[in-house]
Amino acid sequence: MRQYFTYDETKPEKFIFTIMILFASSLVVFGFFCDTPQGILAGLITIIQSQAGLITDSMEVGGMGAAFVNAGMVMFLSIALLKVGKLSFTGISIACLLLMAGFSLFGKDICNITPIIGGGWLYALYKKEHFGKYLYISLFGTALAPVVTELPVTTGMVGIHGVLLSVGTGVLIGFLLPAIAAYTMQVHQGYNLYNVGFTAGLVGMVIVSILKFLGYSFVERLVWSSGNNLKLSILLFIQFAAMIIIGYFCNHRSFKYVLNITRHSGRAVADFVMLDGFAVTLINMGVIGTAATWYVLTVGGDLNGPTLGGIYTICGFGAFGKHIRNISPVVLGVVIISLFSARQLNQPSMMLAALFSTALAPIAGQYGWWWGSVAGAIHVSVVLNTGMLHAGLNLYNNGFAAGLVCVVLVPLIEALKKD
Repeated sequence: MRQYFTYDETKPEKFIFTIMILFASSLVVFGFFCDTPQGILAGLITIIQSQAGLITDSMEVGGMGAAFVNAGMVMFLSIALLKVGKLSFTGISIACLLLMAGFSLFGKDICNITPIIGGGWLYALYKKEHFGKYLYISLFGTALAPVVTELPVTTGMVGIHGVLLSVGTGVLIGFLLPAIAAYTMQVHQGYNLYNVGFTAGLVGMVIVSILKFLGYSFVERLVWSSGNNLKLSILLFIQFAAMIIIGYFCNHRSFKYVLNITRHSGRAVADFVMLDGFAVTLINMGVIGTAATWYVLTVGGDLNGPTLGGIYTICGFGAFGKHIRNISPVVLGVVIISLFSARQLNQPSMMLAALFSTALAPIAGQYGWWWGSVAGAIHVSVVLNTGMLHAGLNLYNNGFAAGLVCVVLVPLIEALKKD
């Protein structure tokens, strides 16, 4: 095991694997710190059996202990799949794994993600290619995991018929996503870091439209916990401080070259581990994770499942496109436009819009602060109205909205900018 704890700048894959295992372990340990094994088991069962559409805080549904153990289990499963798929652990791996953990605090669980991943595996079999080629899309594609839990309730099917409907639909979604995601990447040209969120939004919109046409209706959900800021902020600051400290020592006890990451626009594909090394990438992750946490606390927001999902996603994408220089203008745009509306920054929808608007960080990185702020302002206006299109079945609603913003804004910027 010693080789996994030895950092080799030229081959960081094993060390990254170790860090990801430790992070997943910290989630499980924290879960058991919060609740008894009996309480966690009961909470996990409740989470799995509950509807998972936006916004459903797993901490409120099954308790904090069960929510964190669920997040750790999903992350461990994702790590195992990457190992089985024989994929190298790089920046995209880190982004994917922390996103999976984060969204397992509000919407994903060990059961509702499985059919979609299985559908991706069937697609690989159909194409006669290695599953590893489509594994990231399958993992990101679990954005539509709420479909698996919502369909039996929406259609009124119970028993084996409901199970077959939900599992079959999940497998079909997983089978279709790889082909669609390859096309949507061309639409926004890499300026939306949550590409599969855009894809999932389109697929979810079609599914919901068909169901509404057949006479089914959807109920808006808002399950939101509060009052846990002290405990959760301690956890987050410890995790992010550990990243900065480990990165510091791996970087020869120095913060040298950390700012080099900010020279990248972040436009996909921007794998910081491959571009600048894992040491400075880990420091960058800790810095923007800390910044995101401070933002939530500063505006008086709640630290809970959904907001931790946003914070962990920002941290994860600190290895794949995000840094303090390109996320700040986007969040600033959200803050500025809120001054002209009746919405408060600490409201649930505004909190999530601010955190996940950083999907548009490449626009700020490519075109500057002004356009980054414009993108953030437009994004928050759009995202508050896109949820109804997919009825909350796409957990990456902000990724869907960000794709729409890119379709409109990027061509406009290109037309107006001077060479």
